[in-house]
Amino acid sequence: MKTRTIALTVVTCFVALTLSFAAENPMMGTWKLNEAKSKFSPGASKSVTVVYEADGDNMKCTIDGVDGKGKPYHNVWVGKLDGKDYPVTGDTETGNTRAIKKINDHKMEASNKKDGKVTTSGSIVIAADGKTRTLNLTGTDSAGKKTSSTAVYDKQ
Repeated sequence: MKTRTIALTVVTCFVALTLSFAAENPMMGTWKLNEAKSKFSPGASKSVTVVYEADGDNMKCTIDGVDGKGKPYHNVWVGKLDGKDYPVTGDTETGNTRAIKKINDHKMEASNKKDGKVTTSGSIVIAADGKTRTLNLTGTDSAGKKTSSTAVYDKQ
């Protein structure tokens, strides 16, 4: 009985901690690309859904979409908002590491690197009402051409 009570208390505390982390961070949740409000370079990804969730004391970001050639993709990043590089799995275009640094509750800086070289960088801004998220990125594509995009996401 005592073991069950202790286990239930630990689980309850973990759930409460996870929920409080999610509640304190307006980026947490599911975001769907609003193509009508977004501006892309030719060949950019479309039909993108981004999910941010707690993963222990890290943040997990899962991105599913369709690239500019119509091919579906899925990538995952797990890390902290400390500006350090963390591995990305499934991203063959923009990089194998991503760094996100929290500036304040509604703004982050982000960069992707491929083999140590920055391929894209920019900002993530969550609107004050928490309903939209804007990702402004600049970078260089695989052909060496400069790119820029403004992607607007709606909270689901």
